[in-house]
Amino acid sequence: MTTKKIEKEFVWEGANIYFLLTDRFYNGDSSNDINFNRTKETGKLRGFKGGDIKGVTQKIKEGYFTKLGINAIWMTPVVEQIHGGTDEGTGVSYGYHGYWAKDWTKIDPNFGTKEDLKELVALAHQKGIRVLLDAVINHTGPVTEKDAVWPESWVRTAPQCSYDTYENTISCTLVKNLPDIKTESNENVDLPPQLVAKWKAEGRYEQEIKELDAFFKRTRHPRAPRFYIMKWLTDYITEFGIDGYRVDTVKHTEEFVWQEFKKECDIAFAAYKKNNANEVLDDNDFYLVGEVYNYTISHGKSFDFGDKRVNYFDKAFNSLINFELKWNVKQMTEKDVFYKYDSILQNGLKDYGVLNYMTSHDDGQPFDTKRKMPYKTATMLFLTPGTSQVYYGDESARDLTIEGTVGDATLRSFMNWGDIESDENTQEILNHWQKLGQFRANHMAIGAGKHQLISEENGLIFSRVKNEDKVIVGINLPKGNKILEVSSIFKNGDRINDFYSKQTSVVQNGKLAIQSNFDILLLEKK
Repeated sequence: MTTKKIEKEFVWEGANIYFLLTDRFYNGDSSNDINFNRTKETGKLRGFKGGDIKGVTQKIKEGYFTKLGINAIWMTPVVEQIHGGTDEGTGVSYGYHGYWAKDWTKIDPNFGTKEDLKELVALAHQKGIRVLLDAVINHTGPVTEKDAVWPESWVRTAPQCSYDTYENTISCTLVKNLPDIKTESNENVDLPPQLVAKWKAEGRYEQEIKELDAFFKRTRHPRAPRFYIMKWLTDYITEFGIDGYRVDTVKHTEEFVWQEFKKECDIAFAAYKKNNANEVLDDNDFYLVGEVYNYTISHGKSFDFGDKRVNYFDKAFNSLINFELKWNVKQMTEKDVFYKYDSILQNGLKDYGVLNYMTSHDDGQPFDTKRKMPYKTATMLFLTPGTSQVYYGDESARDLTIEGTVGDATLRSFMNWGDIESDENTQEILNHWQKLGQFRANHMAIGAGKHQLISEENGLIFSRVKNEDKVIVGINLPKGNKILEVSSIFKNGDRINDFYSKQTSVVQNGKLAIQSNFDILLLEKK
């Protein structure tokens, strides 16, 4: 990517985020595929499959993300996972997904090393790509024969959440064997003995204690469980220069925890920028996007627990994951989807954002389960106002119906690189995603600008404007010759490029004529 691209305006509200399971994307180092004797036979797609940090780095180097218009990568957690496996009723599972932390201060060797992560972030930044890691504060990994439960001062192991009230969503375990961190506690607690023993065996106990002492001295926080974890998570900001966190299971923790977390993230990011002035991409703040399960853009700022409404945006999150887009696209016209999202984002959610997706790792009802509509998936994901989240393999129609899997494992197969290399149909689909993704990355107006309908006579034609960035888009147009009214955005004599067909035309009498074999136009001033 050229320096010019990096200097283009970037705002998180218009970003293209690529979400991948670190273990399922690309195996860049086969020497780290098995650690801690994780060799039990697992349920289908419930064990480690070899993907790692080096694999993601290799694809950054190859320009895969750049060609897709991706300007931020969100990776599942890379912290050290429980060493054992556990059966939740779906066969033995290991922590391949990263959400079962054993030690927040160490990278799991299955994913790689600190040097690997440093290289990934540095290389991504060189290409103008930001890096999001995934933060878990509300639970440890499950208890196994190799992974003892943390002390009672740290976790509760009962009751299990019933999700019918606010209290029954936060002061409980998500599932049966997932110890819940006592995030509400302000009591000083000692480190878990198993962590002390582990650090001593690894020869880093003194260093970890020294850093913790400095953190608690600076912040004056009590040595309560949540603050230890915040310290460990914000270290990834100061040490590696990550640009944001996607935060897991937000509604299962008191909202003040996220306000505290934001404050510590901002301090860490400021420290990183000060110490690494030459490596800073732009002057954006640290980005926090929250997973409040089943939050939808229709909620606006308040999520309803039934007995209580909570605003997670103010003083905490820049954005929340929006669980609604796939339903909107199925049930509404494109015109109405765009209007709805523009109306909410330009008004009630002004200065905040939502992260839209069509497929995700734990949503059992993706927009296009059978991958029959890969073109429409891209068009609506990339052209709907808000931040877009491509789930790995959306762009290559990766199979979501894997035989023999139980539950969300079917959504988490290994990335289908073979199809991309050899299947013409997959390459055509990817080409469509790449054109839309690059156009969106080049124009923050698409995700973050003001939407205006121009015409719906021969397809849907609309503009998006953000300051000086102005584009016109047409979808569902007739193939062949197209004449569009463009005077609301472009002037007579302007040379206009259709990014999709790579053709140029000149505005005459407020109109633009373009001959192309596609039903889509992505118009920008040359």
